[in-house]
Amino acid sequence: MKKTILSFILILLCIQGIIAQTKISGKVSDQHKQSVPGVNVYIKNSYDGASTGADGTFSFTVNDTGEVTLVTSFIGFEQQEKKIRLIGKDIVFNPIIKEELNELKVVTISAGTIEASDEKKMTVLKPLDIVTTAGAQADIVGALKTLPGSQQIGESEGLFVRGGTGAETKTIIDGMVVNNPYFTGSPDIASRGRFSPFLFKGTVFSTGGYSAQYGQAMSSVIALETQDLPDRTSSTLAFSSVGIGGGHNKLWKEKNMSVGFDLNYSNLLPYFKTVAQTPEYTRAPVFTGGSFNFRKKTSSTGILKFYGYFNTSDLGIKTLSIDSTNGFKNLFELNNTDIYTNLTYKERLGEKWLFNIGASYSTNVDKIKTYFDTIRSQSDLTQARLVLSRSIKKLSIFRIGAEYQYAYDGFKIDGKRAYYNFHRNLNSYDNYTASFAEADIYLTSKLVWRAGVRSDYSMLMKKMVISPRTSIAYKLGTFSQVSLAYGQFYQKPDRDFLFYPQLPSYNKSTHYIANIQRVDDYHTLRVEVYYKKYDNLTSIISKDTLANVSGYGYAKGLDVFWRDKKTIKNVDYWLSYTYLDTKRKYLNYPVEVMPSFAATHTATLVFKKFTEKLNLSTGFTYSYASGRPYYNPNNPEFMSDKTIEFNSLGVNAAYLKQIGNCFSVLAVSVTNVFGFDQVYGYRYSYDNMQRQAITPPAKRFFFIGLFLSFGENRSKEVINNNN
Repeated sequence: MKKTILSFILILLCIQGIIAQTKISGKVSDQHKQSVPGVNVYIKNSYDGASTGADGTFSFTVNDTGEVTLVTSFIGFEQQEKKIRLIGKDIVFNPIIKEELNELKVVTISAGTIEASDEKKMTVLKPLDIVTTAGAQADIVGALKTLPGSQQIGESEGLFVRGGTGAETKTIIDGMVVNNPYFTGSPDIASRGRFSPFLFKGTVFSTGGYSAQYGQAMSSVIALETQDLPDRTSSTLAFSSVGIGGGHNKLWKEKNMSVGFDLNYSNLLPYFKTVAQTPEYTRAPVFTGGSFNFRKKTSSTGILKFYGYFNTSDLGIKTLSIDSTNGFKNLFELNNTDIYTNLTYKERLGEKWLFNIGASYSTNVDKIKTYFDTIRSQSDLTQARLVLSRSIKKLSIFRIGAEYQYAYDGFKIDGKRAYYNFHRNLNSYDNYTASFAEADIYLTSKLVWRAGVRSDYSMLMKKMVISPRTSIAYKLGTFSQVSLAYGQFYQKPDRDFLFYPQLPSYNKSTHYIANIQRVDDYHTLRVEVYYKKYDNLTSIISKDTLANVSGYGYAKGLDVFWRDKKTIKNVDYWLSYTYLDTKRKYLNYPVEVMPSFAATHTATLVFKKFTEKLNLSTGFTYSYASGRPYYNPNNPEFMSDKTIEFNSLGVNAAYLKQIGNCFSVLAVSVTNVFGFDQVYGYRYSYDNMQRQAITPPAKRFFFIGLFLSFGENRSKEVINNNN
């Protein structure tokens, strides 16, 4: 009897197993309806599954019952999961898998944008590139002038891009506008930027068509992102032919907080006594400055950052008056104080949202004295900004944001003219608000579309403007892609016009850009064509009283960039070329002509070689620009005369040595080695009989410096950057 019962139970179990057994089969295809071999199809948390054959088909059986999860997985494609119920009936499953959107493989927006960071794979310049570029003098803008789209302007501060003035390029730090990114300059002498490139982990140089996140820049944006927590505690010292400096960064043991500062002092009197200058300096330039930073990780995904700096400068200069018959010299004395502060907080809200908020305050005061006037100029800017970003699927993202700015500008002039005393006090206040929405949508791993819109409202202008912007990029192959961009960009008139009784309205530009590029680990090739239309440019009707926005113009051209880090061993070089066709009618121009800051052809060759055995880095930078137009009052054809061509060759060398815990760099550089004549334009006397060339204060600039870093070794960074 027991044997009969046992046999009966075994028979029931066999029947149950036969009944519960389920066959799962099908075919796996991609988005193009092509079969995909080698795909793993299996039941989650079990050993049941199979791989697809050459024709993409698969088949396996399952003995389980109830609800299970069916997984489809293959390298390079998004993993799929589907819940199914097993009831003993065969299941046919034909999944369509999509390519995985990997950040290193997908297409990126590139039209009008050049990445220059440590974190992006497809970069053009890194911070170390900036400080080792001959002729750049470790200045961010100096290095950006070696890239296509930039003009070689030496008589005025700022970055002039694609037919735009220096005021049409804005500098942004962690989303906040920097009101005065350059030291205040002397007449006809350009000044350098205020920031060290090592402060930033990322630099985006946009030559046009930039994101809706940014506004009030008609031509270009330099977006800088400050460093997060340092890798270790370190200190620095610097001794050079123009000054001294030092700093310290302290990283807490828990590696969740850091504090740092630096101080610097420069006095050009010893240098000017060694190297003769064309202008007569009554007070040699003296610069003092310092910065403070604080970083705090508030969670595994949140970080609070503060960055602030102060700068002071003092100088006096005399230049021969072109209208003088007895050798009279014009006097210009400057005392400048500039303060900038920036506080930002970034945090994730759940898995999908990123919260970014910031505030900044800056003030700049210039005290200028001439033989006739004493001028006090002040510019203050208070800002607040909020951005919310939401990820969509894996790489697509949607952003919304708003910002507020309160701006104060003031002039106080006291002077004594020929027969009367002159006093003037001018003030301007503006409450400016903006909002934007933008999305980067990855339609496939090869196709991405960015669409955005921005609104700007200025109480001073009493007008709101809407700026639509869009870009699209398509990946042609593993390393190459094409991009298109379109956008409208508005900007308030230059600062001087804010004091006019009749205030002009917004200036406007519209950008059209097409770009093709190929980037791998050792080579970069970018070719870009563009057309930029200017509307509502400021035109002067009568000096200091009336102005309107009846001006107009255009800029079109071609930019080419090639970089090669492999063909010649231990050599890194790049070549950039810009062709520019631009005309505008604005300010006091009577007709539409090529402006004085534009050159038709601009080219730069940068060459760097690192000799590892000698720990020696050497290089040179050659820059060329065709002649620029200038106004000759004796020529009836307005702005038809041109300066001589611009040529400059800068060389540098740096010896690197690790001594215990100290990494040292001995650097030497010379600009315009061959002493090429450089003329930026001409000034004419009141009777138009005499003229004076606008030239650099000296044909060459010599620099030697010793830089010491304690607790930080940059040797590998230098080697990796040159291989």
